[in-house]
Amino acid sequence: MLRIVHAIDRLNTLVGKLFAWTILVMIAIILYEVFMRYVMRSPTAWAYDMGYMLYGTIFVMAGAYALSVAAHVRGDVIYRLFSPRKQAVIDLVLYLIFFFPAVIALVYAGYNFAEASWRIGERAASGPRAPPVYWFKSLIPLAAVFLFLQGLAELARCGMCLRDGAWPSRLSDVREVDVERAQEILERAESDIESTSR
Repeated sequence: MLRIVHAIDRLNTLVGKLFAWTILVMIAIILYEVFMRYVMRSPTAWAYDMGYMLYGTIFVMAGAYALSVAAHVRGDVIYRLFSPRKQAVIDLVLYLIFFFPAVIALVYAGYNFAEASWRIGERAASGPRAPPVYWFKSLIPLAAVFLFLQGLAELARCGMCLRDGAWPSRLSDVREVDVERAQEILERAESDIESTSR
């Protein structure tokens, strides 16, 4: 089971890192626009639209990768205090009640949204030579499919944690700097208290 979970993690890591390279294209387009606008005094009509579409591409396609490495923001101030089994129960319930219905709705609505955009040959609103939008809108259901797959992997992790009492490993476990730093401060404070009490 862990082998399948890690295969999904690898897939989403590959997708996330592949689409991360989009940022270089976005930077090149923005630099080109700045050069054309301020040096050549001839701004483009398409660079702004391409910039925000590429930024959106990075954002939507990195969601499953972020989930695979547990990088999504969560309110875990109290969650950390629970045992791994209680954490797994909480995660399992939240995935089933909120995550999967939302992702399934995103696949369905995103597909309809993208299909309508392809049907009309939708372009950005910046003018007649504006970049096409339909390819960008096609990424919405695609990203939701990757999120759905990663959600299945997270459900499997919850099941393994309930069975074993400990969270299974991730490909590259995320270690939070603030937790490590807090542990160092706590250990130093404990040693200071021990040395002053002697």
